[in-house]
Amino acid sequence: MKLLIVDDHPIMRLGVRQLIEREWPDAEIDEAASLDEAVQRFAARPAELVILDLALPDAAGTESAARMLRVAPGVPILVLSLNAEAAYAARLLQMGVACYLQKDRAGDELILAVRRLLDGGRYVTAAQADRLLDLLDGKKPGALPHELLSAQEHRVMQLIAAGRSASEIAEVMHLSVKTVGSYRARILAKTGWKNSTELTKYCVQHGLTAPD
Repeated sequence: MKLLIVDDHPIMRLGVRQLIEREWPDAEIDEAASLDEAVQRFAARPAELVILDLALPDAAGTESAARMLRVAPGVPILVLSLNAEAAYAARLLQMGVACYLQKDRAGDELILAVRRLLDGGRYVTAAQADRLLDLLDGKKPGALPHELLSAQEHRVMQLIAAGRSASEIAEVMHLSVKTVGSYRARILAKTGWKNSTELTKYCVQHGLTAPD
């Protein structure tokens, strides 16, 4: 098995590596501390599975997953994050990520998840399964405002919360400033937030902020 672990904390990478090597002693494991390094490592030696942290120094929230999905089409991505499931899980699974686990559950479920992904499946926790079934049924009980946003709107929301200006967001996302303004207007209309201050406060409260 060829595996790529992407996390900017050396201790976390070591812990994940030890869990994997205990179960698969012959596993070939590469490590990366940033998204750019991960892309380079994957290009040099493609992996069969990527274990990815969201909070990387050069990626804003779900952008790390979005870019790895583009770089490694068909390769299962397992996101291992500190963020609460309610904030990110459904969004990432809809994007195509194969599994989302909180880091405090890694010791209990990481190996189960890796086995499932290597068998060609996806892995969700019990709480995620219930929420996803509700979304599929169209019930959306207690749906959070950010869950109403499209993938692009979600990215714009995070960048606004990170303090980026419209021109900076346009550059990062390869959009026009006018288009960014349209996304911002749609975000406010869908969520009911009055301004960027309310948007930022919500993102902080729900663990949706991303590094600059």
